[in-house]
Amino acid sequence: MIGGFSNHTGEQDLPENHDINVTPFIDVMLVLLIIFMVAAPLATASIPIDLPTTSVQPPSVEQKPVYLSVEADMTLTVNDEDRLTLETLEQQFLKLVPDRETRIFLRADKRLSYEELMQVITALGTAGYMKIALVGLEKTSGA
Repeated sequence: MIGGFSNHTGEQDLPENHDINVTPFIDVMLVLLIIFMVAAPLATASIPIDLPTTSVQPPSVEQKPVYLSVEADMTLTVNDEDRLTLETLEQQFLKLVPDRETRIFLRADKRLSYEELMQVITALGTAGYMKIALVGLEKTSGA
């Protein structure tokens, strides 16, 4: 008798294992996963279709840029024409620029404080205009 087990049947046998061995199942699933990952892009090949043409030209959308200028005394001017105040910005700006997806180019006097500029940006945001771009002057080289 070696280690508590004997070679004779009936005395002490190894315990039976009733658990399912899932290792081969996992191996097969991984191989199938790899096959599908390789084959999926090949299965989505485009089908050549000859589509009819149309003679209608798409409408050209050439929007004039919208400039909002803020002077040092908080006077607001839209495209150098219409004058607004900060209090009437929301109502009057919506009449001048009805599309809220329009990009607003904001030009501010350099003497304007950061807080005053933020008040204008906040008023535009409250009115629903989220696309705001700040405009500045480029320095020219003095040489």
